[in-house]
Amino acid sequence: MNEVKFRLVNPRLQPRRTKLEMPGWAGKPEPRADGSQEYAWHCAPFTEGAQYGIEISYPYDNELHVTKKDGQLVFDGDFGPRPDDSDLLWPPFRSFGQDYYTYQLLLDLKVGKDWAVRTEPHPRFYTDPTDTVPIAVPALLRTEWWPMISFVVFKSPAERRTHIFRPGEPMLQILILPVTADFTLVPMDIEEAAEREMRGRRIHDSRPTLAADTTWTSRTNTVFDGTYRHLLRAAKGRERE
Repeated sequence: MNEVKFRLVNPRLQPRRTKLEMPGWAGKPEPRADGSQEYAWHCAPFTEGAQYGIEISYPYDNELHVTKKDGQLVFDGDFGPRPDDSDLLWPPFRSFGQDYYTYQLLLDLKVGKDWAVRTEPHPRFYTDPTDTVPIAVPALLRTEWWPMISFVVFKSPAERRTHIFRPGEPMLQILILPVTADFTLVPMDIEEAAEREMRGRRIHDSRPTLAADTTWTSRTNTVFDGTYRHLLRAAKGRERE
């Protein structure tokens, strides 16, 4: 198991593995059953993807509202008096050009030489119907040799829209990835493509059996089944053996 070591300048950041919050941003804990409201957590690929990283929560006591008005960003929030540490930017949020703003992330994450730290929007961005969740811009940092306290860039809200940071609420996610995307896109040869096609057809033909006890229709008349979850469970079982 790889270790990700952290150093906190702001102890209230407290990074943790991303968790699905139910009730909360992931939805309500409604069962996979006819008549239930569908939520993103009902989808196994989303659930795995959402819990893949490290979540960072907003560490201040008062809400921050970031609004764009007449093309300018307005920051409405009270961070309290400036800390004694002269190395800190204050306030910690500020404009970064016209279309972005930044936050001084008082957190140092150390990973091995073959790994990197990548910021991205928190998964709740994809489940939010209000368009108020902060949008962290993807960035890759090679922190094995970069011990500096970094800043995170956020995409500005649209005109007259507002991003809201609430105390203790996740504001971004961090992934730990290989430092180099060392792959080449290569088309499958005829034999491999045929094998994949045959495998897909077998899954399709077996779907009524695999999903027999897991098919349900949501409140919005959307049909779900557990074929992927069955195969995922089997794959994980083989990995444990």
